[in-house]
Amino acid sequence: MPYLTLASEIRSLVAEYTKASILWIDTEIADYKSRNARLSLIQVLDDPQDLSGDRTFVLDVLNHPDVVAEFIDKIMLNTNIEKVFHNASFDLKYLGNKKAKNITCTLEMAKKIPYYALPLPNYQLKTLAAELCHFKNIEKQEQGSDWGRRPLSEEQIDYAYLDCIYLAQVHQRLIELNQEIHPEPATENLTSLNARYAQLEQQWKLLDSEFANLQERIKKAMLAQNVTESSYFKLSCYERKTVKVPFTQLAKLVQTEDIDLDFPITLTQKLQKDLGENLEQLSVDIEQTTAWRLTPKNQESDENSDD
Repeated sequence: MPYLTLASEIRSLVAEYTKASILWIDTEIADYKSRNARLSLIQVLDDPQDLSGDRTFVLDVLNHPDVVAEFIDKIMLNTNIEKVFHNASFDLKYLGNKKAKNITCTLEMAKKIPYYALPLPNYQLKTLAAELCHFKNIEKQEQGSDWGRRPLSEEQIDYAYLDCIYLAQVHQRLIELNQEIHPEPATENLTSLNARYAQLEQQWKLLDSEFANLQERIKKAMLAQNVTESSYFKLSCYERKTVKVPFTQLAKLVQTEDIDLDFPITLTQKLQKDLGENLEQLSVDIEQTTAWRLTPKNQESDENSDD
């Protein structure tokens, strides 16, 4: 875990990084809760296979704003280099903001994985590293430490370089997981997919019916016992107001008052039926789209049954 403090050393490393195709990057911010938040460290890893920390460089840029500017210009704005962050929107506040190009965020990647495939309590990097990559004894105590002090402690530096290792491993595992749950459609085994769907459908019907029953019982019990909050639920009420008016009255009002109602309305099937042949007298704009719906065969048979 090389820890670089000299501007000349950092610049030389940045020049090397311009040849990379992908970099895993993290930052540490000094006084991040204040209005004077400052970029303290930039941690960079260029080899995801390295778990030793030898390829993770910790760049001390607290007092080198010119070096930060060079890093942004040569790395962050470089479209040829993929930059991987966790919660990228936070780091980008200090590394180019919206000007940064070719950014990958493992937080956003994780959120797109369905919950059944990634059942986690949260999407923090440490949680993902522990659950997805089985890292043990992950330290978190230095996360909120003073990154504006100098010299930094050994514990702070250790914490800083480890985040890049976690990040790279999580990124690789998320790519694999995404490929597992989104394989090539043309090669999917429809027989096994249908069998799994039928199995889950039966389980879901049982769970859904119990779920709905429990909700109704809890609501009635809380109302009867005059309880507004339980260990899991909060009971609240709201009023829904619907304003209706006969269309003939609205038409008369438009004729007598200066009201602009020149906007399209959607004609429901019932309205189209009521209008009948009069529909032909209207200037109708028809939008036609094609949508695909997946319907279980047994459900389709039930819907078409005369019983």
